[in-house]
Amino acid sequence: MKFGIVVFPGTWSERDMFYAVSTVGQYDAEYVWHREHDVDRFDAILLPGGFSYGDYLRAGAIARFAPVMQAVAEFADKGGLVLGSCNGFQILCESGLLPGALVRNSHLEFRCQVVNLSVERTDTPFTSRYQSNVISMPISHGEGNYQADEETIAELESNGQVLFRYVDANGEPSHSANPNGSINNIAGIANRAGNVLGLMPHPERACEAILGGTDGNPVWCAMAEAVANRC
Repeated sequence: MKFGIVVFPGTWSERDMFYAVSTVGQYDAEYVWHREHDVDRFDAILLPGGFSYGDYLRAGAIARFAPVMQAVAEFADKGGLVLGSCNGFQILCESGLLPGALVRNSHLEFRCQVVNLSVERTDTPFTSRYQSNVISMPISHGEGNYQADEETIAELESNGQVLFRYVDANGEPSHSANPNGSINNIAGIANRAGNVLGLMPHPERACEAILGGTDGNPVWCAMAEAVANRC
């Protein structure tokens, strides 16, 4: 299993992801510069958090035009696993690999905190290793407010594409548990094919007990298992 971790100018979570998958997860990993045109040597692609190109225009709007994103789109079209966390989620939406958009938090504040999430499905390449329906991960963003038109939201819900949702300690998607105003408390969605995931929380920051928990690790394990079963 080999992960490719895409690095844009302004990306800052690539080392966290590298540590989580290579040191903690013991998987092969390699950084992928934004000017690269080929990612076929990898089993899965990760788009980490940060402020790609300084978030000029809006988050992810410039990164979508980077040469590597054409390669990532082709990789995804062939069924390759792609995960974008935080700024990576924003880039996936701007690139059209996922529907909807991430806009300014409803309270207009940057939030850096641990949140509770419900795992809505455990039969996907990203969630199959979760045994608990309520997990915890950190967030760190100012533009994590997921929005889409009514038709898109209806499709996401009916197709089971919402994989993670902000919830309270009891597992309920309450208003107080929603850190950014995302519609339907959405924290992470997959594409219709199920091989592309956008997630606002940071699984790489939930990889060791000393960091507060290990609820991010099942994501990498599930991806590795999905690749192994595909071979």
